[in-house]
Amino acid sequence: MMPKKSRVVLWGAALFLAWNGLLLLFLWSRPAPLPGSPSSHLPSQLIRLAQDAEAELERQKELLQQIHHLSGLWQQRRRQKPAVTPSSPPKTPSVAPSEPGVPVLPVLVLACDRSTVRRCLDKLLLYRPSARRFPVIVSQDCGHAETARVIASYGDAVAHIQQPDLSDIAVPPEHRKFQGYYKIARHYRWALGQVFRTFRYRAAIVVEDDLEVAPDFFEYFQAALPLLRADHTLWCVSAWNDNGREHMVDPSQAELLYRTDFFPGLGWLLLAELWDELEPKWPRAFWDDWMRQPEQRRGRSCVRPEVSRTMTFGRKGVSHGQFFDQYLKFIKLNDRFVPFTQLDLSYLKKDEYERSFLPRVYSAPEVRVEELQGNRRRDLGAVRLQYRGRDAFKAFAKALGLMDDLKSGVPRAGYRGIVSFVYRGRRVYLAPPQDWTGYDPTWS
Repeated sequence: MMPKKSRVVLWGAALFLAWNGLLLLFLWSRPAPLPGSPSSHLPSQLIRLAQDAEAELERQKELLQQIHHLSGLWQQRRRQKPAVTPSSPPKTPSVAPSEPGVPVLPVLVLACDRSTVRRCLDKLLLYRPSARRFPVIVSQDCGHAETARVIASYGDAVAHIQQPDLSDIAVPPEHRKFQGYYKIARHYRWALGQVFRTFRYRAAIVVEDDLEVAPDFFEYFQAALPLLRADHTLWCVSAWNDNGREHMVDPSQAELLYRTDFFPGLGWLLLAELWDELEPKWPRAFWDDWMRQPEQRRGRSCVRPEVSRTMTFGRKGVSHGQFFDQYLKFIKLNDRFVPFTQLDLSYLKKDEYERSFLPRVYSAPEVRVEELQGNRRRDLGAVRLQYRGRDAFKAFAKALGLMDDLKSGVPRAGYRGIVSFVYRGRRVYLAPPQDWTGYDPTWS
């Protein structure tokens, strides 16, 4: 289709020629005047007509020159225009085909106004084993110029797309202070739509601009992808352990993975099929807590590591540092490369996992919280601390330094209500009774 500006140039030229043609036709078609008639004054009329025509031609000439000038500027700006702008659809990242049998797994980085996104991108690009298999797409909201310059400085190493809608969102009066959460949810929806609808990837890893990744971050997700596709009781793979503070994990078991009913986020893998399910009902705000509701989780679990493969350095944000000073800044980031693609992860499939994990938990000797705090009964090895009810769980969690909040009744990092962690150097399972029948959403 002809560009709009080119059409204007052609119309201007056509108008110019048409005017002159009409003028000549008028002159040639007039009859010769009779002597003494009013038309005998034709020479003077022709002079005036010629003068008017000359003036009109000058105006047409100026108009044509302006059209040509504007057309030249438009062509020049078109040549200089970047590949992706907020007002135009982004181009698919230029990624070469992957090796046969190895899927392309993009990393979507959600950014806003943190120029420290450089720390996140530097580690992603340092550790990724292949630009073909792991393209990095940075989706920026907020329109922050300095952050945009930082992202642009990486050139072709990353694809930079920008959220086109930066307007404020109408929110209920009681949610005015939560405007940021509404914008985050809007950005997530748009960015995930670009990955799965525009770029048509079949899976994606999602991180935010304040996360630093571990050396085996890509190895972990590459190995977990086939598991996620094969086991329909899983709906995500996360790099995060909510209770992953250094003194509460076992770094010597960095290869250890768990199932969890709690959606961890903070570096997570999802399939396009899940986005097909979630996109039509995506929430206007608080998307992560919405993901933790029974209506979305539908009894499914995520995979999470013993030792986190991400850590957050973003204290400042819409949550105003909630949990950061008490928990998040102490999360242990794995520093030992684990060759996950060479390991058998089939133990994480639901039936196999419950055949091994549940007997291990409920065969562990039960102890009292005072015994744990007093570091007694060390000879027992792994132990179990049993809770009944919401208040007991929260009391034990606070006493032992765990995150004690529940979302839709699910404890952080919990599976069937069981939270596994290390306390004073030994494995502890904070667990409900063995006849546990399910989560109670009223515990939130």
